[in-house]
Amino acid sequence: MKFILALLLLISIVPKSIAQRQTENVILITTDGLRWQEMFGGADSSLLFDPTYTSDTAKLIKQFWANTPEERRQKLFPFFWSTIAKQGQLYGNRWNGSKMNISNTYWFSYPGYNEILSGFADERINSNDKIDNPNTTVFEFINNQPKYKGKVASYATWDVVPHIINEKRTGIPVNAGHEPVANPNPREQLLNDIQDKLPSPWGETRQDFITYYMAKEYIQKNKPKVFFLSFDETDDFAHAGKYDQYLLTANLVDKFVADLWTYLQSQPEYKGKTTILLTTDHGRGHTPKARWKDHGTKTPDCFQIWMGALGPDTPAKGEVKHAEVLFQNQIAQTLAKALGLHFTCEHPVGDAIQTVFK
Repeated sequence: MKFILALLLLISIVPKSIAQRQTENVILITTDGLRWQEMFGGADSSLLFDPTYTSDTAKLIKQFWANTPEERRQKLFPFFWSTIAKQGQLYGNRWNGSKMNISNTYWFSYPGYNEILSGFADERINSNDKIDNPNTTVFEFINNQPKYKGKVASYATWDVVPHIINEKRTGIPVNAGHEPVANPNPREQLLNDIQDKLPSPWGETRQDFITYYMAKEYIQKNKPKVFFLSFDETDDFAHAGKYDQYLLTANLVDKFVADLWTYLQSQPEYKGKTTILLTTDHGRGHTPKARWKDHGTKTPDCFQIWMGALGPDTPAKGEVKHAEVLFQNQIAQTLAKALGLHFTCEHPVGDAIQTVFK
């Protein structure tokens, strides 16, 4: 009897985060260079109303403009604000005292993705060159766990992502750039054909819609437990100075996330068992408004980013306000913690964001 009572007492004091963790799968979604200003304030009037950046101002104003930032962001990101903001969490609205920063000193893509995935701001990563990442990422760490071996994968628009994950060393499958799907089913063959024949305005980088539908097919066929989905065209259109296309692409990413979440909740392998984390690799400029096209150390404030979380172990706090300052290097450990793991490797790793889980 004493043994039974002691056992019951032990069970009663086990932390809820351990005893009740429901997450079995994690999907990380990034969209390159999407500003927190649009995420939390919707369309920027200084760019939306300017034909220099928005070719059909009347059409885009009708689609995305409203009098308040709350209405504008709802129009631009309906899934984020109707689902994630109600059932999950959003961080990074600096107007409301929520700050999330990049730790690396470069403020562009490869250093940002390395920091997201490795939890480590590595000063050696100082270009976007196709150099295999020397750092262990959280995906490599998870893939080395027996439970997850061979169940980690990635689809990305940007053709540098295979090097950031270090596909050669890790063996994690990464489809990016204009890479066709191997052994395609009929839908994948159609996507291969579209990718091959449709001219891309971005050279070696394909369009996001191809990435998304290829990724969805992969998830449907292979049922990965950990997946990285990386979009790029928000950054591409921003560099091109096309604010209208930047907004349309951001809105499209919202639709992709909504579609994927709906699919996940329809599948027994994923329903009620999947956490998604959403973020960006860097911010953009804002003053003067032409600096919106740019990022990097010569562009003030583009170290400012945002993050979203949605899943069965994430309390529905919505838009988090007046919180402690968070950093990009915390995302990797947060991803690992969602699976009940602690990410350790040869380099330091930022702490998990505890409020995502309590």
